[in-house]
Amino acid sequence: MAIEKIVVVDDELMIRKALQTQLRNRRYSVAAAEDLKGARKILRSDAFDLVFLDVRLPDGEGTELLEELTARSDGPMVVMMTGFGSVESAVECMQVGAFDYVMKPFSFDQIEVIVDKAASFDKMKRVNRYYVEEVESKGSEIVGNSEPVIKLKEMVRKVAATEATVLITGENGTGKELVARELYKNSLLADNPYIRVNCAAISETLMESEFFGHEKGSYTGATERREGRFELADGGTILLDEISEIAPALQAKLLRVLQEKEFERVGGNKTIEVKVRVLTTTNRNLLDAVAQGKFREDLYYRLNVFPIEVPPLRDRSDDILLLAKTFLARQLRKHGLQKVAFSSAAEKAMLGHKWPGNVRELENAVERAVILAESGKKIGPELLGLESLSMASVKASNHTRKVVPIKSADPDADFDEGDLPSMEEVEKRHILKALDVTEGNRTKAAALLSINVRTLRNKIRQYKLEGEAVPG
Repeated sequence: MAIEKIVVVDDELMIRKALQTQLRNRRYSVAAAEDLKGARKILRSDAFDLVFLDVRLPDGEGTELLEELTARSDGPMVVMMTGFGSVESAVECMQVGAFDYVMKPFSFDQIEVIVDKAASFDKMKRVNRYYVEEVESKGSEIVGNSEPVIKLKEMVRKVAATEATVLITGENGTGKELVARELYKNSLLADNPYIRVNCAAISETLMESEFFGHEKGSYTGATERREGRFELADGGTILLDEISEIAPALQAKLLRVLQEKEFERVGGNKTIEVKVRVLTTTNRNLLDAVAQGKFREDLYYRLNVFPIEVPPLRDRSDDILLLAKTFLARQLRKHGLQKVAFSSAAEKAMLGHKWPGNVRELENAVERAVILAESGKKIGPELLGLESLSMASVKASNHTRKVVPIKSADPDADFDEGDLPSMEEVEKRHILKALDVTEGNRTKAAALLSINVRTLRNKIRQYKLEGEAVPG
């Protein structure tokens, strides 16, 4: 329930008492004032969601307070009450910013309709702050015809129609969020809210408030009451992205929501009940985290009702060109460019690349190529920023020095007999060999080592390799 606290401002005692009784019977917290002075005092004391405000009051016009409240970004919604039958005054109030108006005498049914409408509007407004982008496509967004993807689509199809909790695992860039969105799109809750929470992007101190909301004054900076993501997702779906990053102290509270469907806001004592379907993603092995004492075992089994593993791109190589062409068409539309195509060399390079960054890396490479492409010319491998590993292997085989394959390197290879070298020395040698094989190209060397370029750069500085025959 988004509407919780209501103020009634009217100089007629009977109206104030009647509204207070009616609204309290529906479990709203209700305060009342007979004039502008009293109303302002009440509104300064706490955060309210809705105000029923009489147009004419003993110490001024209700429109004065209406203007003050609508000028505030965090102000409550205002329903104007008038007994003068003036449509003109009601229209003026709506133009100023009133949510609605009601003519005296009114019925209790009218009041309930207005409050319900205000609650729906308020929730929609708040949900929109976090709503995951709507997907217009009616078909599946999971692109691919390889065997792993066919199996993935079938699993998504089967579980989408249920309300089961789903744990989506996979490497970075494989499309875990896309799978979550497919589950939502094809569920019975597709018309209800879909709220995403990036657990890795929220600090530990704010995570509880983001999840469950907070009351005004519950901590420094809490200037108003705020609903949490679970409350906003009530009746719909919530995606907890990178669930492994959730703070340990919060895991017990999350477990309670999953088991009991209830929680309290930070600084509050009111129990809030929600019905939410929970989807989670992680790029880590949660069982390892459980073994290390970093993740609750009971929470893990609550989340792992229906596990779905998204395959890395290297295990679905049959989809690479299909994905690339899909991304190409999308980027051409995005950048308003004329139709271009990949050259056969570019396609070969894409098929030969390991794609450690998975589908996301491929999409980024295609966008880069489209930006650099010239109209009427095909996209070559140089525009993708990569070359096939087979090309690198050819260069390596033609090299006069013996090279130990990076992936299968013997720890004792190229070392003099004697003491076993340290891991640091082994890593240094691997880095130097990778740079030698790729003729100093750090991007290619990083790909061979299955690390990103930034990490390679840091390793070179760490081991002071800049002067040790490192080309480039």
